Amino acid sequence: SSGINAEYGEQFIKGCKTFGLKDGDIFQTADLYECQNMSQVVATIYAVSSMATSSKGYEGPSIGTKLAEKNEREFDEATLNAGKFVVGGKWVTPRERTRAE
Repeated sequence: SSGINAEYGEQFIKGCKTFGLKDGDIFQTADLYECQNMSQVVATIYAVSSMATSSKGYEGPSIGTKLAEKNEREFDEATLNAGKFVVGGKWVTPRERTRAE
């Protein structure tokens, strides 16, 4: 019956929230059972896969993209100053840089 199926959908949605998905990444029950917004259903499945492979340690088959990981870097003053001479990925002299500004 559709009541039982809707209950499974609600359990899936609760599981998605517990898993760490944001509300905007999760379909509504009607999206699936009334075929109102199937693209959101598919997007939710992709989001579950992305979450599993990115932060939950799952290494098996997956779909979608891997979520970005935080990658903070700290540079000393000399490195920061050296970066001032790179424009568009190309090393430039101070005179060339002045012309580009």
